[in-house]
This record gives sequence, structure tokens and C-alpha cells, in this order.
Amino acid sequence: MKLALSQGYSGATLSGDVSKVLEAERLGYDSVWTAESYGSDAVTTIAWIAARTTRIHVGTAIMQIAARTPAASAMTAMTLDALSGGRFRLGLGVSGPQVVEGWHGQRFGRPLAKTREYVAIVRAILKREKPVEVQGEYYQVPYTGPDATGLGKPLRSILHGRADLPIYLAAIGPKNVALAAEIADGWIPTLFAPARARLFREWLDEGFRARGGAPARFDVMPACPVVVGDDAGRCRAQLKPAIALYVGGMGARRRNFYNELVGRYGYEAAARTIQDLYLAGRKAEAEAAVPDALVDDVALCGPRERIRERLAAWREAGATTLCVRGDAEALRVMAELVL
Repeated sequence: MKLALSQGYSGATLSGDVSKVLEAERLGYDSVWTAESYGSDAVTTIAWIAARTTRIHVGTAIMQIAARTPAASAMTAMTLDALSGGRFRLGLGVSGPQVVEGWHGQRFGRPLAKTREYVAIVRAILKREKPVEVQGEYYQVPYTGPDATGLGKPLRSILHGRADLPIYLAAIGPKNVALAAEIADGWIPTLFAPARARLFREWLDEGFRARGGAPARFDVMPACPVVVGDDAGRCRAQLKPAIALYVGGMGARRRNFYNELVGRYGYEAAARTIQDLYLAGRKAEAEAAVPDALVDDVALCGPRERIRERLAAWREAGATTLCVRGDAEALRVMAELVL
């Protein structure tokens, strides 16, 4: 099992903690990943990191599909891969309706169909086998809408990049996870619970069957929050605000993918309570309503030896890379235990 570092996305202020990235590179971490919501973007931050490092691979977890055309994402991926010496990995995801429609001003539509078309176009651009021509439900290349000039022509990238540049998909729902297994090179789950790995395995196997069999390499890279400390309860408390945000406030009441996932884990009542409190503006109560058991299901908390004991479940669940979210001490402890 490899280790990755999650840099996440910014809060109100962009810090750009490169020192932690350099420490991860020194410790032997395999990759580092940035993200975006509706603040800092994933591309600029990972380019900054790539320029400051020499060995560690760099990736986006994730670039929002609604924010860029498939061609723009392919161009970005090829450019960053060339500038970093072949170290870039392209992580993509649909985000949710609130961000897609409320921030990017794009139609949410059918995310599975949109993702399938998007990845197919990116792969066609990377392969450079012929000029790109796609007439799909969401993307027409060249554009052939009623207001088209008729002057668009199929093009092939003038930059020669890696045809097999790795593409990862962020997904947590059954059909989305299956799609990742079918068309991507890696899968990025959030709120991944090793104890519920049977659920994910069924979804992944469905995708592999549609693909014609599991590929020789497929990276399962769950996000793994890690907090090291003598008191496991205090360590859990540090993670409850983020879990409450995702389960309670990351999406609308009737469309919150993280809330649905926690419900599948068996925390339906807790998920409803957290969401009710969070959407009512009672965030502290929502955080207090996050069960300790849920934190332990999706994170590693407590003394070093407790983390060592619980780490085995992540290996057994099929994680090939753990994407660690934590401070410098957490990075060092995980390197000692895994690498």
C-alpha cells in the first residue's frame, strides 16, 4: 500500500503549505493531491507544488467537470505532465448540483452520461490517433448546435503527451463507483469505511465486468483523515466538524451524496439529525451529533499503536493508496507504519 498526501482546498485564506509537501516527498510518499470547491482551484495549486518538488507525483482530486471543457482538462493534464516530467495524474469529478448550477452556472443533468462522454473525449485527445469528433448528449466536438458557424473543424492536439496518462474519478454512489471501475485508472472515495468494503467491492466488480475484466493496475485511493494523540476522543473531536459539514451541509436536503452514503453505512438516523441541525444553523450541535463510531469508521484517530491496529482494515478493504489528510506528525507516523 502506498501513501499520498491530501492538500485539499483553501478556506478563506490560501496558505499553500509547501513545507508539508516537501516533508511527504522526503518520507517517501507516492503522490500529493489538491482539490477545489468554490475558492482556490486545484490546477494552480498543483502546478505550484510540481514546481517545488522533484520526485513525488502530483494530482487533482478533483478538477470539477463543470468548470472546464474536456479539451481544456486534457490540455491542462498534458501541460502539467510535460512540465513535471511525467508526474501528473488527472482526477475528475462531477461535484454536486449546488456547485455545478449555483457556482459554475452549468446544467447538472445526468452525471453518469456526462462523465462518460467527458472521459472519452479526454482520452481521445491524449491518444492523438485522429482528430477528435464526438456528437454526444452533452458535448459536441466540433460544435454543431443551431447557432454554430459551421466553421469548426476536427483537431488533433499539437502537443504530444502520454497517451496513458492516468485518469482518476471521485465517486461514492453505486453507479458512479461502477463507472470509475469501468472507464478510469483509479478511484477516489471520500468518507470511505473499510468495514463496509463489501458494498464498494460489489460496485467495483460491476464496473470491472462492464470493462471486460479488472485491469492489471487500478488504484483505489480513499481519503484517510489521520489525527495522532494520546486521547482518541479528543482526536475524533477534531474531525467531527468536517464530517458534519459533509453529511449535513455539503448539498441540499434532498440531494446530499455524503448523507446518503453514511445512511448506507447504517447511520440513517444520525445522518438525518446531523443534516437537520446543520441546515438549521446549529453547527456545534450537528458536530456533537456525529457518532464516535462513524469517525472511527472513516478515519484513523488516537495513539500510534491504536492507529497501527486499525490500519490493517484499510489494507484488507483493498486500498492500494491511502490519501492522508493530517498534520506533519500524522504524515510521519503513517510513513513509519506503512512505508
